[in-house]
Amino acid sequence: MSPQNEPPTPAQVAHMYRDQPTFSCSNCAAVIALQDELISKAFSGRDGRGYLMHSAVNVKLGKREDRPLLTGVHTVADVFCVGCSDRVGWYYHKASDHSQKYKEGKYLLEREKLIKDNAWKIDE
Repeated sequence: MSPQNEPPTPAQVAHMYRDQPTFSCSNCAAVIALQDELISKAFSGRDGRGYLMHSAVNVKLGKREDRPLLTGVHTVADVFCVGCSDRVGWYYHKASDHSQKYKEGKYLLEREKLIKDNAWKIDE
């Protein structure tokens, strides 16, 4: 793969999103998602509350598996930070229940694994 086709590094992504509110990995501070991608804060993860997100960056997916969750069995893959390999949530591949289909193609990111950066600017 040529350098032009390689995905951006976590530092490059952080630079691209430097003026936007983001969620970052609590372990290594790699940007994981833009706050604009937040769908809902009313979700539960393995380690507590979670955020349902439209997309995520600087992540890699683990192996697909059928997992019983609070809302039924879903085909999911754990999501890992590319900066430090910490598990930060999971990706919904498929929902077995029709009422849960809206989750397909979305990310559940664990609140305890994230740092919220509001990118506030203070007038001097």
